[in-house]
Amino acid sequence: MFNTYFVDVLRNKYADFNGRARRAEYWYFVLFNFLIGTVIGLVVGLIGLDWLSYIYSLALFVPGMAITVRRLHDVGKSGWWLLISFVPLIGAIWLIILLVKEGDHGNNAYGVDPRA
Repeated sequence: MFNTYFVDVLRNKYADFNGRARRAEYWYFVLFNFLIGTVIGLVVGLIGLDWLSYIYSLALFVPGMAITVRRLHDVGKSGWWLLISFVPLIGAIWLIILLVKEGDHGNNAYGVDPRA
């Protein structure tokens, strides 16, 4: 599962902002990213290697944005909807609702159905 949902996104879809991403692909990526980030945070706290967390954050910034844009494409929204998160409180809640929502059935303007 780790190889399918995390490593595959980093290896094959690092900066791919086109197409669609299923809920499972997005949320497993978020889960594994959170778990790895937590471990790195613990190591940084114990050893004091602050640069390690900065490098990890920079390395996953682009793929994190790319998979979020592809997830928004799956629900029929443009990647520009990611900017709604800058609206205090309501923007973040609305973005989470869009990311949790089931994707469009069949093809949409952003590509073929990833479940097909």
